[in-house]
Order: sequence, then structure tokens, then C-alpha cells
Amino acid sequence: MPDTALATPHGSPTPSLDDCHVIELRQYTLHSRQRDVLIDLFDRAFIEAQEAQGMRVIGQFRDLDQPDLFVWLRGFADMAARRRALEAFYGGPVWAAHSDAANATMVDSDNVLLLRPAWPGAAAALPQHARPAPGASEPAPGSLDATVFTLREAATPALLDFCRRRMAPTLQRGGARQVAWYCTEPSANTFPRLPVREGEQVLLGLALFTDETALQSFADSGAWARDVAAGLAPWLLPSRAPETHRLQPTGRSACHA
Repeated sequence: MPDTALATPHGSPTPSLDDCHVIELRQYTLHSRQRDVLIDLFDRAFIEAQEAQGMRVIGQFRDLDQPDLFVWLRGFADMAARRRALEAFYGGPVWAAHSDAANATMVDSDNVLLLRPAWPGAAAALPQHARPAPGASEPAPGSLDATVFTLREAATPALLDFCRRRMAPTLQRGGARQVAWYCTEPSANTFPRLPVREGEQVLLGLALFTDETALQSFADSGAWARDVAAGLAPWLLPSRAPETHRLQPTGRSACHA
């Protein structure tokens, strides 16, 4: 699907996914039964308001296994653009009007990874669909597997080659429609008002399946353990098991099947 930069009423272009060289994976732990409250507010008030300031809301999701976890991704052209966009949004009228309501749903919003595409084009396949108008409440189609691999060191060319030759094909043979890869962005966080996880190196894999059944079929097949796990192990930090999430797109998520 075409993914072009969008002109906004404020004149700050929303970058295309291809132009998002910095992304955030944001995981919010919420108070009990507050996830749908936050999703309703987010999908109604925060998507267009953020994109008007020059960032892209790539996708937002319910975690199927953790009922109080809200996960979303947003992208920026570069670190300088990230700082400008965050200053404009969090210093602007939309956040001022809705921040108390949003913050009231949250236990923790600091579980954030600052990332970049693992290689040029590593995220190009991730879809960005046109969104329905605010008010869409039914989940969008598809199921996204998001796995964070904690590494011994920054992602090496050998690891990324293994990712392209072994990890991605295994997912695609197992039914993944699109696969994207990100690794740690090494730049310092220039917007300290929003903390990020520091002092760790990760590889993030995103695999989009047609639905939850297709994702579960891949998990049950044993293909990952058989074809990938042993070869990947030397790059992983032994003390940190891979962190896997099964994610359901919200009604206005641009990333869905």
C-alpha cells in the first residue's frame, strides 16, 4: 500500500513509514479496566494531533495476554525531528486538554524503547492503512507478534544477516504476511520529560499475521525452535528471555492486516 508523507494543517509533514528513521515502542501498564478508556481517548484525540506535529502514529494495540497493557509505535524522521515534534505536542493544547484523563489510566508509561530500522528497508513491508474516522471501536483485522530480543552487544552485521536469511523466512513460511525489524537507536534521549529504557541493546521483530489463529498456528508449529532458536542464541543475553507480545490492532490502528 502506498505510504507517503502527509501534509498537515500546521505545515509539519507527517513522515512516511520509509522516512521514519527513529521509532518508539511504547508499553503502558494501566489500572484495571482502564485500557478501553485510554484507547477511546487515544483513537479519538491523539492520533491526528500528534501527526500534525511531524510524527507518525504507526500503530496501537491491545495485548491479548495482558489485559492491562496498551502498546503502540510512533515514528520520526530523525532525532532532531523527534525533539521538535514532542516539544510541540506535549507543550500544545490537545495534550493540555486531555493529559489528566490519559494519565489517570496509567500505572507506568516509562517502558519505552528508542529504535531504528535494523537496515535500510527493514520496516518497509509494515502496512500503513488509511484510518476510519474517529469513533471506530471494532478491532482492526490481524494479529501482530512483537518480540524484543535483548542482545549481548549492539546488533552486528552477522546477526542482521542471520535475521534476513533465517529469522524472516521462517516467519514468512509460517504465515506472517509482513515482517519488520528494528534495533536500538544509540542516540541520547533529547526529550527527557519522556524517559526511555537505556543501557540495553535489543532487536525488535514485528510479524503481522492474518488473525490470531494464524499466529497461534505458527507458534504451535515449532518452526522457531527448530529453525531459529539455537542459531540465534549466541547473540542473546542469557539472563533475559525474549519478550513476546501478541497484539490486536485497535479500531483506528494504521498497522493491521
